[in-house]
Amino acid sequence: MNTEQNNIIAGLDIGTTKICVIVGQLADNNKINILGVGKASSQGGVSRGMVANVSKVVEGIKEAVAQAEKVSGVKINTVYAGIAGHHIRSLQHRGNLTRQNGEEEILASELLKLEEEMQNLVIQPGLEILHVLPQEYTIDNEKGIRDPAGRIGVRVECNFHIITGETSRANIILRSVQNAGLGVADLVVEPVASSTAVLSPEEMEAGVVLVDIGGGTSDVCVFENGYITHTAIIPMGGDRITQDLQEAFGILKEQAEEVKVKYGSCYPTDSMKNEVVVVPGLPGRQPKEISLYAIAQVIRARMEDIVQKVDFEIQLSGVSGMLNGGIVLTGGGSGLKEVRNLFSWGTGFDVHINSPGKHLGMGMIEEVRSPMYSTSIGLVMKGIEIEHRQGTECVPNKFIQESPKQQSEEPVLEEVIDESSTENKPKLPNWGSKRYKGVKFFGEIINKYLADDSEDFA
Repeated sequence: MNTEQNNIIAGLDIGTTKICVIVGQLADNNKINILGVGKASSQGGVSRGMVANVSKVVEGIKEAVAQAEKVSGVKINTVYAGIAGHHIRSLQHRGNLTRQNGEEEILASELLKLEEEMQNLVIQPGLEILHVLPQEYTIDNEKGIRDPAGRIGVRVECNFHIITGETSRANIILRSVQNAGLGVADLVVEPVASSTAVLSPEEMEAGVVLVDIGGGTSDVCVFENGYITHTAIIPMGGDRITQDLQEAFGILKEQAEEVKVKYGSCYPTDSMKNEVVVVPGLPGRQPKEISLYAIAQVIRARMEDIVQKVDFEIQLSGVSGMLNGGIVLTGGGSGLKEVRNLFSWGTGFDVHINSPGKHLGMGMIEEVRSPMYSTSIGLVMKGIEIEHRQGTECVPNKFIQESPKQQSEEPVLEEVIDESSTENKPKLPNWGSKRYKGVKFFGEIINKYLADDSEDFA
């Protein structure tokens, strides 16, 4: 059996900390049955959600695929792969269609043709269109139509939310997957995938902000009246907190990660001052005692930085006053203690933490209930949605390429991030005027980190 049979879809999430492959199948009750999960470390291969070393990513994909195939008994041929990184941008565009016979019913094929025309928009060189998402339609000046199929009219107009990404970044993902011996059915922007997995139609309709806090990025997706109106990817996530802890206390990265997960909190309290965690020292050196209060200070400072940037994206969306569903957190970073309260305090919105479990059916592998699998589950769901809409199974699209020829040596592509570019990048407001001032960080090292990071958004 392979992924092109029996409504079986494989999603591939190439994250900053892990590469995850999930094999899922659409059940009769419209739930997703998880057939298999495979994971591999992506350390050294991915930086801030983008492929930095092809060789290491290819190895990780092969390992994760092998695990998923073993558990599921399914041969994986093609995958729906996620794409992220701070190069992801979004814009709004209005398209229209003039019909020759306004007395005939509008066909779904006509609407699909209108979407396809959006793929031909002239955009900045070096970018390509990843998603064309229709919003509300207008038929002969009648506005607010969700599904015009079956109606009559001469002129059909539609607002589209268009998501773009750098062609070079997309090609690196394609190359990595193909060098691992797989085809790419489609590339899906990760916050779009996560939204599919954790948000309900009611939340989207009410207006909601999804924030997926991953290892290297925090992905933002804003919904209004059931439609995506704004997307953004902040190049900062849980790995940055780990790095801060490592630098602040002079401990190993693995130790910093363990401290974060086991003892970390977004709110330092007086009761923490007398509690310490003992971290083993290097060979021949004394162990270190670190107060829980100090750990919480480091975590809070970084998380406040992320909260501020999320709040900025919400204000930039222009619909901050219409988000009755508040903020929904997901991803591995949503597991930090008191993260919900910190986001609520920093943005003024009601905040909830969602996981993808409600969409999963029988035979579910228990570990995928965790919010850290939201993107992976969402990729499977988007794959099923895409193929259902196309009315076919695993239809090749623009992303599928011929399998690459065998190479004697895999080239290494190192990550290069241009942090000096300010084109089309709005300035951050003066956060000193906000109702929160941020916790003053202790230690010159961490202060330097925060100062350096702010330049990414200057």
